[in-house]
Amino acid sequence: MSKSYGPYPAVIDISFEVLKGEIVGFLGPNGAGKTTTMRVVTGFTPPTHGDVTVGGYDVVSHSLDVRRHIGYLPESVPLYLDMTVTDYLTYMGEIRGMNKSWVKERLPKVIEMVRLGEYRNTLVGRLSKGYRQRTGIAQAILHEPDVLVMDEPTIGIDPIQVVETRELISNLGEEHTMLLSSHILPEVSAICKRVLVINDGRIVADDKPDDLSEKLQHAERIEISVRGAESPAFINAMRDISDVVDARSDQRASIVQRAEREDFSPFIVDARPNVQAAEQIAKTIIENGWGLTNLTPLPMTLEEIFLELTTEENLGE
Repeated sequence: MSKSYGPYPAVIDISFEVLKGEIVGFLGPNGAGKTTTMRVVTGFTPPTHGDVTVGGYDVVSHSLDVRRHIGYLPESVPLYLDMTVTDYLTYMGEIRGMNKSWVKERLPKVIEMVRLGEYRNTLVGRLSKGYRQRTGIAQAILHEPDVLVMDEPTIGIDPIQVVETRELISNLGEEHTMLLSSHILPEVSAICKRVLVINDGRIVADDKPDDLSEKLQHAERIEISVRGAESPAFINAMRDISDVVDARSDQRASIVQRAEREDFSPFIVDARPNVQAAEQIAKTIIENGWGLTNLTPLPMTLEEIFLELTTEENLGE
């Protein structure tokens, strides 16, 4: 599928499939094409070229059928601020073709699900950003869609509500197929089992985070804790090992953690991949009379994967 706005291409020949029951993260920098793709998938705008289907229905020729199967949370939720939460959700149900008895049965369940019970009779305009976001999620799931499409669902809300919203989305993912757009990498890592990475309108990766990490890892990163080793001596000893690329103190350990375990020193060692360097590292530690308390290989973080795939110098290699 491709989508252009006049002469300007927004999405270029992308192709992907989301299977029933999958929770897929859609990652990319601002302006990469995430929102455009979601607008095409949900039938808000037609593709310029190519075909898009949801549940077997074409988004252009069977747009209403597609919309019955989809719950959509856009980045800016279209809420009516002068309606109460209950009135707004009732209205949204009616324009989606839900009859009164279905709305009456479904509404209390959805309000409880998104934890809006004490605000059911509050004007939407008086809700905080976080509770407006929950109201947006409620309208997306009210008609019991098979597929949820969520565009930046936690943008602009406070940290406590971010955690609560992520938990809600994760729970929803147990019952729905979900496409979740975000540039907040911990959010995707916590919720999604598979990621699509889009950059400059093209998909540059489609895989599980762990598999992407393995494919892109240029060095084996190992987390090590030792007892009785001075930092300079340990780092020099590691660098003397032929398969070790670099060694350094682990700055991720907080001051509190260091104070609680004064006799342990945390380090990060980078070694050449696929050479079983951990055995040589452990042997060197023992030969120097240090106590080895932890030796754990670390995969690339989602942040590192994202940078690897979306920075120009890496894309050009």
